[in-house]
Amino acid sequence: MNLTGKQMSFHTRKKLFNPYRLLFFLVMILGGVYLLRAIDRGDIKPLLSATLTPTRTNRSYVLEAETQFEAGNLNAAISAYQQAIELAPEDGLLYGELARIQVYSSASMTTDAARKERLVQALDSINKARDLSPDSSQVHAIRAFVLDWSANPIVAGEKTQEYLTEAEQEAVRALQLDNRNTLALAFYAEILIDSLKWPQAQQYIEQAVAQDASLMDVHRIYGQLWESMGDYPSAIEEYKLAVEVMPNMTFLYIYIGANYRRMAANDPSSPYYTDSLEYFARAADINEQIGIQDPIPYLSISKTYSQMGEFFIASRNVQKALTFDPSNADVYGQLGIVYFKAKNYEGSIPALKCAVYGCNAVESCAARECNPDTDPEIVITGLPLSNTTVVYYYTYGSVLAGLARETNDYCTEAARVFSEVRAQYHRDKDIMSIVEAGEQICESLYATPTPRSP
Repeated sequence: MNLTGKQMSFHTRKKLFNPYRLLFFLVMILGGVYLLRAIDRGDIKPLLSATLTPTRTNRSYVLEAETQFEAGNLNAAISAYQQAIELAPEDGLLYGELARIQVYSSASMTTDAARKERLVQALDSINKARDLSPDSSQVHAIRAFVLDWSANPIVAGEKTQEYLTEAEQEAVRALQLDNRNTLALAFYAEILIDSLKWPQAQQYIEQAVAQDASLMDVHRIYGQLWESMGDYPSAIEEYKLAVEVMPNMTFLYIYIGANYRRMAANDPSSPYYTDSLEYFARAADINEQIGIQDPIPYLSISKTYSQMGEFFIASRNVQKALTFDPSNADVYGQLGIVYFKAKNYEGSIPALKCAVYGCNAVESCAARECNPDTDPEIVITGLPLSNTTVVYYYTYGSVLAGLARETNDYCTEAARVFSEVRAQYHRDKDIMSIVEAGEQICESLYATPTPRSP
């Protein structure tokens, strides 16, 4: 019913056109297109997207360090702990763990100088840990460990006994603070082993094993005790238990291989040589997998083959070690010794010269049989005379004397070498017998009148 009185309409009324609304929608569309393109170019970041350089926490670096340590990459573990310390410089335990790994990393150093440098770094780290955490049993335990390894006579020299005494004091202090500290018990046992107090050492290491047999350090030190007592099979078993805990710790494989080699007792047919080579090869394989170029496994393989009398393959392995560390004078010395044992006396001279007095790039290339057109030029700095390098010195002098002629003047160089060795080792009868034999050869050569032409 229409109450208005107007006529009803049945068609739709047309709306008026609004240009402003159309302009609004065009602006929104164009803006959306621009925004999408800006995101694609990277000019604008999407909401809640992660930043390219997220801030890492101290804990993340600690976890990385622990992971790298278990993986056997000790240098990477050291770096991660150093980064963790930058974020938490007042945390004494971080310095302690850094020092522990620095000590273990020294086992992979091939020269006295490199080992000493790394142990000095470890001592610096643990001293900072002690200053920051003077009442931490763990810090004192690790400091005992650092001092004990630093007491190696080759590294410490006259400070050997001083370091051993202080190490024992630190271990006692760690146990006073916590008599259930397993690492403190184990490290105390290691100090006692190095002090030749084997019965006491056994008491402490057995207590450590009873408390926690899951620690690599405990089995390593128990193996060291057996090795020190000459029980190589028992040493091997403990080192193998240590490997089960830390399967990527290559120096443990080196320990196992070395003990198998000792069991071979210079018998070329001994089956223990096969075991020895197997464990050295495992160490090399692990290093290859984690990208570490460590010459020690190849030097250990070389020593085993040399003991077996297979000098050619022994020399090949030293050459392999040189590809990893071509500036290491000690490796040249080991190559020279292999050549000498193989009676390749002429070949031993360049390598031994590099080890003893150093050599220029041409001489070092000749010693390692490099390609002078493609390999880098490397100058070698000789090793100072010490208990570990004296064998290179007197062997070099002996070879020079043995190959001396009036035309090559080898005796002049031999006399120089023998003079240095005599000055430092005149009380060592074995070394002096070698020196005197070489000196006599040169004396007899120049005492014989030179034939004259008629």
